[in-house]
Amino acid sequence: MKRQNSNSGKNTLKQPLLEEDKVKSLFNAKLWDDDYRRGLKEEIANSKPYNWGTIPELVSDDLLRAVRKEIETEIHFTKKETDIYKVNQSGDLANLAGLDWNDLSRLPNLYKLRQILYSEIYRDFIAYVTDSGKLSGQKADMSINTYTKGCHLLTHDDVIGSRRISFILYLPDPDRTWKSHYGGGLRLFDSIVSNVPCSDSCAKLVPQFNQIAFFKVKPGFSFHDVEEVKVDKHRLSIQGWYHIPQVGEDGHIPGEEEKWVQTNTSTLAQLESNVLQDYEFPKFERDILPYHQVKHFEKVLAQDKVEDMSNNFTVENGIKELTPISAISDEKILNEQELNYLRRYLSEQYLTEDGIAKLQSDFLENSSLQIDDFLNEKKSTLLQKLIKQNELENDCPYKAKDVQTPWKTAIPPHKWRYLYIDGKSLENFQTETDILENLNREELPNFELLKQTLDKSKNSTEIELMDLVEFFKSTIYKKYLALITALCPLSEQVLIRRFRPGKDFTLATKCQLNKILENVDGFVDAVLEGTLCITPFDGWESGEVGGYELYMADNDEEDDENVSKKSQLDKDVEDASVYRTDDSGDSVLLNSSASWNTFNLVLRDESVLEFVKYISWSAKSSRWDIKMQWDVKSTEQESEN
Repeated sequence: MKRQNSNSGKNTLKQPLLEEDKVKSLFNAKLWDDDYRRGLKEEIANSKPYNWGTIPELVSDDLLRAVRKEIETEIHFTKKETDIYKVNQSGDLANLAGLDWNDLSRLPNLYKLRQILYSEIYRDFIAYVTDSGKLSGQKADMSINTYTKGCHLLTHDDVIGSRRISFILYLPDPDRTWKSHYGGGLRLFDSIVSNVPCSDSCAKLVPQFNQIAFFKVKPGFSFHDVEEVKVDKHRLSIQGWYHIPQVGEDGHIPGEEEKWVQTNTSTLAQLESNVLQDYEFPKFERDILPYHQVKHFEKVLAQDKVEDMSNNFTVENGIKELTPISAISDEKILNEQELNYLRRYLSEQYLTEDGIAKLQSDFLENSSLQIDDFLNEKKSTLLQKLIKQNELENDCPYKAKDVQTPWKTAIPPHKWRYLYIDGKSLENFQTETDILENLNREELPNFELLKQTLDKSKNSTEIELMDLVEFFKSTIYKKYLALITALCPLSEQVLIRRFRPGKDFTLATKCQLNKILENVDGFVDAVLEGTLCITPFDGWESGEVGGYELYMADNDEEDDENVSKKSQLDKDVEDASVYRTDDSGDSVLLNSSASWNTFNLVLRDESVLEFVKYISWSAKSSRWDIKMQWDVKSTEQESEN
């Protein structure tokens, strides 16, 4: 559809507003009944987890069927996928009034629907039942989405700009009942405290044709998501928002919108700030390594230098680069006893002199490695057998209250959700008190001690995984890591993670540098990050079921200067869920699908975002991995002094 050219008024007709009686006749007559209005207002005021409501058979059945037909024949949908959603979306419908008449004539019913939804009498009805205050008729904000199999929208609160009320008008097949097991439901989340939603939803609306759901946009509390569509059906809907009255409108209060925007933080801004770190679990707190270990690594790296080569850090495409590369010396750095220990876990091809030299060369050239068949065949075969057995024979807990030691649930769900083992005591996050108690608990991870508390007959998979973690935390492995990266580890954190189908993900976030170490000589303002993916079944390669780990440049940083020149009110975006570029194109630095026995190693600074894409219900298994992080330093400068 083409927008009207402001310099040409040809073939353009201004459409008159519908008379109030005509508007009322197109809605369900009960909306204008005083008893119904009062009852709905009371119901919304007492609703949980926040003020929301729903109205079946909202408008004329004939009108909405005609709208649906127009959408199917005249509207083009574009598939969009980011860290937070997968959906088929139309363009913005806010400016239908400005379209060329030849285009508008193809969408008369859609135009009529937009008119009545933003009519004064209906806006006043919504304002009354939600007790929201006056709503703008000038600032219309609508789009059409069709959720097909695999589509979803993860947890967010719709707080963007001047939005006051959010609504979704559903248009699935009018002659078929949409069943709960189809998915696609609107799910609402209670909050532990402001800006910290609970892990699991507490209310769900199964959408039906000609039904509208709406709620007050309540900063820090109006968290919701759209459940993944699990069947090969279309869940069509019109999504929109009502805004604070604009200048010249009834109800406009000078300065109200500016104050609203300044005091109400969007979901994205919350995730990018440090405000919520106290309420985030697992904590990305890398434990400082013992002094003698660090000195040992420094000595190893000092032996592994070529005297006439220097090593400088530069930034290229948002990834830390090491140039030029160092070469490994002829002197044996790993003795036979150390090599034998590494052979218990790692493939022999990565332990030969040539193998180590190739890894070091590739890492120093690219600041990253992607290694297949990282674990040796014996260890890999045992681990794969145990994880497959766990998947096939054991029930996986899907509610936070059902998760049992040694597993925990990552929170809050508008940032991430997955199961993890961190080597610490079990935590329970149902209330603010639970969180505060854990904030005051100083405890270092102890996987060996945790293993001793487990039943070997029930937790054989977890015990074997923790044994592998102890290997990655060993001095010998970190010495090996130092050799292939030419970097000295200063701290570490290792997590075992499980991402459940239809449930788990991480949104795009930046890495957090360790402020305690920033004054250490040679400290690198980047984090060395490793992911050993141990997902036992195939079917992940296309990315259609999610589960891939993606690193991407944060293009928003490039626009910081331009953004600062704009007012906050000019930065409204077309959709509450849109805040990342699509995971394709030049911004993508690394995209790794879930697989068996692959190891990714990346040197990542604060300009690089990383996420694990939501796992679809149709995935054959959970996504399993071991996530590792190390603060590191370069010893080049020290060796020159």
